[in-house]
Formats: sequence, C-alpha cells, structure tokens
Amino acid sequence: MKILVAQFMTESNANIPSMCQLEDYELAFGQNCIDRMRCREVFEKEKVELIPSIYANSGSAGVVEKHTFEYIKNRLLRDVKHSMHELDGIFLHLHGGSEVEDLLGGSGDHHILQCLRDLVGEYLPIGIVCDPHGNLSQKYVNNSTLIRSYRESPHTDMDETVNTVASMLVDIIRNRVFTKPLYRKLPLILGGEQSVSLDEPVKSINKYLNKIEEDPRIMSASWHVGYLRHDTDVAGCGVVVIPSSENHVQYAQEVLDELYDFVWDRRHEFHYTGTTMNPDAALEAVLTSLKRPAFITDSGDNVTSGSHGGNTFILRQVLDRKDEISKRILFASIHDSKAQRLLYDLEVGTVKDIELGMGFNDLTQKVPLSVKILSKGALKGGFYETEHSEIVGESVVVRIEGTSIDIVVANRNSAFCEKPQFDSAGVDWNDYDIVVVKQGYIFPELKKFSKLSIMSLTDGPTPQDTKSIPFKRIKRPMYPIDNI
Repeated sequence: MKILVAQFMTESNANIPSMCQLEDYELAFGQNCIDRMRCREVFEKEKVELIPSIYANSGSAGVVEKHTFEYIKNRLLRDVKHSMHELDGIFLHLHGGSEVEDLLGGSGDHHILQCLRDLVGEYLPIGIVCDPHGNLSQKYVNNSTLIRSYRESPHTDMDETVNTVASMLVDIIRNRVFTKPLYRKLPLILGGEQSVSLDEPVKSINKYLNKIEEDPRIMSASWHVGYLRHDTDVAGCGVVVIPSSENHVQYAQEVLDELYDFVWDRRHEFHYTGTTMNPDAALEAVLTSLKRPAFITDSGDNVTSGSHGGNTFILRQVLDRKDEISKRILFASIHDSKAQRLLYDLEVGTVKDIELGMGFNDLTQKVPLSVKILSKGALKGGFYETEHSEIVGESVVVRIEGTSIDIVVANRNSAFCEKPQFDSAGVDWNDYDIVVVKQGYIFPELKKFSKLSIMSLTDGPTPQDTKSIPFKRIKRPMYPIDNI
C-alpha cells in the first residue's frame, strides 16, 4: 500500500496589513516532510510505504500571497501526477482557514482539495486531519473520503488525531470501504476563545462525540468550530459523521441530525473561558492582586490567531501608571522589526532612545522610550507537543529606564505560549509579577504556572465580540449576530 502525504497549514487573518509570503512558511520535502508531519510511526506500523510531497506551515499569518499559494499547490499536484500510477490513497493535514489573494470561494485548503479530486477522480481515498477552527463547506466535505478535526482547544490532541485519521485511512483502503462523510452546517459562528474544550459546552460536546464513535456503525464524528478572522461565505460551525459502511448511511444521517441538535441547543452556553475584563479593569486587577505571577492576554492582538503582535496599547496603559507601579512587568512580546534590528546591532548594556511601535494605526502607535539592552535571543516556533526546535526570528530584551518594565522586542509576530519560548528569548517568567502575552485564551502551560490570568478585551485584528465584526459574506441568519 502506498499513500502520498502532504501538509498545508495557514490560519489567515485578513485584518493585518502584511501578506503571508513564502518566507513565512516552514517548508520540508522528502523524508523531512514525513518527519514534520509526525505520521511516520502509525503508517510504518501498518506496513504502508509513504510518498512525501510538501510540508508547508506558516501557522497564523495574513492573507496568503497568490504566487506563494500557487507554488505550494502546484508542488503537491505535481507530486500526485508523478505518483498516480502507484497511489492507493492521499493523507492531508490541512487547516481550513486559509484566505488566498484573488482566490474566490472557500479557502486555499478547499481549492487544493478540489484540484486533487479533479486530478485523481471520485474514488481514490483522501483522508484529511484538520484544525477545528477551519471552515467547512458541502463541496469540501464531499471531496474528502475521511475528514476529522482535533477535539481539544487548545489543540493538545493533535498527534492523537493524526494517528487516528491515518489508521482510519489505512482501514478504508484495505477493506475497500467507500462511504462518504455526511455534513451539516450550523447557523452559528464562534471565536476560539468561546470554545475551549476544558469548559462547557465544548466539554459535553466532546463527550458526546466520543460516545458516538463507540458505536461500530460509525467510523468518525467531529464538530468543526470554524474560523472568523476573514470574511467568507463558508464561515461558521459544522458537524460531520462518517458511517463505517454503506449499510449504515441512513443511521449515520440520524446520528448527524442528533449531533446538530445537540450543538445547536447549547448555542446560548458558549462563553469566554476564564476571567475576562475590559482593559482598564484587567490592568487594575493584576496591579492590585497579591497573586504572583499574573498573566494578561492581549486578546485583540492574538498572534496565535494571525494578528501582527505589534499593538502597544497595553504598554501605554502601563506607562500611564508607571509612577505608581512597583511590580516587575514583562511584555512577551511586541513586534517591531525596525526597532529590533536597531537594538540587535548594539552591545548588551547599551542605553538607547527608541520609538517602539510599527505606527500604522492608533493601536500600534509609536512609543518614545529610553531603554537598556539586557540580552539578545531567538524566537522559537511551535507549541503543544512540538520540540521547539525551529528558530523563526530574533528578539532583544530591554528594560525601560527608571522602571521595572521589561519588553521582548521581536522582529516578527511570535507566540509566547510555553516556557521554551521564554527561555529562548532570554527571559525567566519566574522573575516577574505580571506577564503580558499576545493570546486569547491562555495556553495550558501558562495557565498551570500562573496564579491569576485575565483575558483583556482589547481591540485589534482579533476582536472577541463576534457581533462587532462587519461580516458581509457570511450566510445569514447567523447566531449570535442574528437573534435566532
């Protein structure tokens, strides 16, 4: 048995000014592609020979530049054409939330799958593991043989889901099971911060999905939250159920309808997980709290959802009160490549007057500072179960003169979600009373370490109030934008 494998992962935020270009992707080919996809073990156990194509992962970024997308798509199609005579199936790891320049309809993921299906025909098995924050459509689901998302948000079960889908795909090919996924779209649009899996109602939804999959008549069941950081007609939640054989299609349809009702009936229960406050209240809470360390997540500038990471709003909040602050505060990080390069070229210990901020709108306005360079470091990519081996950028840690406020100045948007990212930049979170990070919901390792964490409802490219986002293309009516 021979299966071609490929990965295309981009979560496109259309609300930032920069495009996602080829240099923003981590690319891998050959055996490195298989290793980066972390699917080798399960396939080799099943005696499957893997044909690697392309691994392309930009994480969260802007709209994908047309030429960049064409390169990735054409490389994958070329490899499929070259191997068509020996292929038994295709295994894809996609996101579902990529917006591509000048590409109409769906997303880059949807377009790639359509091109593959046009190339290989209707019957070659194609298995897809995907992010629950990607968007689905009827055509996208129909073009797959098997599609299943991770259960957990944050996505701590990514590897488990890769293994599950890979094993299912092998079984489909080996046993000649050619059922199709069944799909229904819900008139429900949610942000990731309202759908954390350790909280209700997602906790109950996942239990319900697990129970469905205990039935031998059902191969897979999944709930897809969807993605709302670019305006698209496929935005919104969806549910998928796959029967284990053609004999169980009618039963699977009944299960799908019940799953639809189970999620829809809980639409009023979706809420922000943890403590959320308006920006002034959030800052006041951490400044007056005796708990240490306290984390503030700058939710309007959430780099894990594609934001640029350059907002200086909370920094200016803090500076307005710097004369009354005695606590040690760390910003990890603020993206300003021009300031970072200026500082990186100076010696550690140098005191320098700078303007920090990219200055393209009010939220990123430049802040005049006198800073001392404390250290220079690297920005590490990856989170959850990765080894944090990839260096994605550079950083400089500075202290604002006359204060106890430190800032990691970065040359790109970079998530500080786990301790290795802090270590690589050269800061120890144990040294601080308050840490400000560019996230929405706080990530598991930070939550475990913190004694207090607050999501500050700041403005920016990743606003949390879904009803305030000026969608023009989404299907209507749609809850909670419409009262249905």
